[in-house]
Amino acid sequence: MANQLKMAEIEAIRTLHKSGRSQREIARLLGIHRDTVAKHLSTDDSKPAKPDPRVQSGPQSECEPFREWIVARLEDGLSGQRIYQDLCAEHGFQGSYSSVRRFVRRLGQSRELPFRRIETEPGAEAQVDFGSGAPVLTREGRRRKTHVFRIVLSHSRKGYSEAVFRQNTESFIRALENSLHYFGGCVKTYVIDNLRAAVTKADWYEPELHPKLRSFCEHYGVVILPTRPYMPRHKGKIESGVKYVKRNGLQGRQFNSLEEENEFLLDWETRIADTRIHGTTKQQVSKLFEEVERATLSPLPIERFPSFEEGKHKVHRDGHVQVQGAYYSVPTEYFRREVWVRWDSRLVRIFNHQLQEVRVHVKQPKGCFSTHPADIPPEKISGIERGTEYLLRRANSIGEHADRWAQEVIASRGIEGIRAVIGLLSLVDREPCSQIDKACEIAISYGAYRLKNVRQLIKRKAAKQEQLEFMQEHPIIRSMDVYGDLVRNSLRKPPPSWRPDDASGRSSGSD
Repeated sequence: MANQLKMAEIEAIRTLHKSGRSQREIARLLGIHRDTVAKHLSTDDSKPAKPDPRVQSGPQSECEPFREWIVARLEDGLSGQRIYQDLCAEHGFQGSYSSVRRFVRRLGQSRELPFRRIETEPGAEAQVDFGSGAPVLTREGRRRKTHVFRIVLSHSRKGYSEAVFRQNTESFIRALENSLHYFGGCVKTYVIDNLRAAVTKADWYEPELHPKLRSFCEHYGVVILPTRPYMPRHKGKIESGVKYVKRNGLQGRQFNSLEEENEFLLDWETRIADTRIHGTTKQQVSKLFEEVERATLSPLPIERFPSFEEGKHKVHRDGHVQVQGAYYSVPTEYFRREVWVRWDSRLVRIFNHQLQEVRVHVKQPKGCFSTHPADIPPEKISGIERGTEYLLRRANSIGEHADRWAQEVIASRGIEGIRAVIGLLSLVDREPCSQIDKACEIAISYGAYRLKNVRQLIKRKAAKQEQLEFMQEHPIIRSMDVYGDLVRNSLRKPPPSWRPDDASGRSSGSD
């Protein structure tokens, strides 16, 4: 059958046909049917020849005489503009820059450049990625999917693998931290894929890492660099490393728990992955790591990266954010904006969008408030909250009589009088201080310690009540001696005679 011919037979048909042999003769020489020969030859004839990009169709380019010279300059890394300038200056080129640009473009299409392999110094780089792990059987007999975290040191190819159930930020950070302690130190740069657990915005020039991952980098003093999106060859070492652990370590296996799978991976790393002779370095992985790379790793900090939860929260109308049922204040400039909040069992930390810490609170029970005094706007602090001394200081700033009036009000009326003093202070927004102080002076003279009295006095502009002094001497006032003589003379006179039977009250001598 024609479709069962080998490639050697098909090539033989084509070669014999090009040499001038007929289809009948070709069929006889190869021992196949003539229709089969005709079918293959017709298929070849129907296919249009693929044009060679190096062969120019149409009018010859003005750059064609300088082909070898231009190719040499391209290999030196010169741009099309520089080549055009040198052509004009050195060879008297009369064509346009557009013709040079088109010629250079055609040459570029015809040249396929090899991939550049980049090898790094010991302790300089590690590459990180996730792959599919072996399934875990649950107690109910179901197969639960896992993901395998894989990291490879770029120089020695020393690796670490850890199975997780979820590809979230917490799992990524904890697995990465475990790998640092497994290696016994840190490399300078970690190349990762643009996975959502680590990268919030993929951008080759300015990628945005997850805030928690940025704090992780600060804690360990390392740098994490995401690759260009959709460019897996930029982290080829880990791409091969993930395939290796999947095919060699986990293929066809299943485990009863995640812990069992991770124990297997640690044993597999030691027995299999570390003892192999790597195909590129041509050296044993563990030997190259121990002899060359381990000493170049940066030391680890004393404490591990703290475990905490975090998230984006919006500031409510009362200037607080809600975290696990409790409420925490933020500075007034973040009112009704979003802030980044981190919390653990002891503290709640609030950050702005640049991850600058703006407030720290002690963790509160559900339903409780934690309000920093600096987060309360001055306009929202009542006089009662500020205290009596504050109110009296403000009253004293109005005038000495206002201060005295306020002191008398609080002394006589207690807590009830505080509001009256606050009302007195509010008059400053509408009336001059001198007029308020004058009204307080008049109120004191009348013994009036009600706010309404002060308001009425300001409105009526009443005069102060006059108090007359007690006079010791005056023309109409007689001396005490005169009054004494008068009393004594009155006592010496006999009483008038009268008869009891005189009903009319007249004297007995009258008839």
